[in-house]
Amino acid sequence: MIFVSHVRPVNEPGEPVLDRDAVWQGLVLKANNALPFVPNMTYCEVIGTISPTVFDREIDFRGDRFTERITLEEPHRVVFTRTSGPVLGTIANEIEADEATGDLRLRFSFALTVSAAVGGSPQEKEYADGMTGDYLKAVQSTLEAIRRLAREGQPG
Repeated sequence: MIFVSHVRPVNEPGEPVLDRDAVWQGLVLKANNALPFVPNMTYCEVIGTISPTVFDREIDFRGDRFTERITLEEPHRVVFTRTSGPVLGTIANEIEADEATGDLRLRFSFALTVSAAVGGSPQEKEYADGMTGDYLKAVQSTLEAIRRLAREGQPG
């Protein structure tokens, strides 16, 4: 199993100041269509709605097709549970506030299992390294997309 967690500050000097609502609206947009937010994703389509806060989507990521169940836990977390594909598990995007300063942070975490790799094997490590790199890019591109929306005066 691969576990990764990474935190980035939401607000950086020279960028639009984002509040929790703007970040939340951006995460909801990403959940519905991740293409503007995730560089290595080439396909994303909602395929079924279970409730206003739970839906399924299909994605192509790194050349593989996955089905994910999305759970919106307003106003702080979006959970992506991989239900089919060669890599299963859970990915979470969480809005946090630094306890000392109150500054907003965005945490991306995942716990994934690669079906074709033995736990702890070189193959799993290779996949984990690539996946970690992809998700670090996704963290940055998600924040950049939300900031771009703020500069354009669009909600979330």
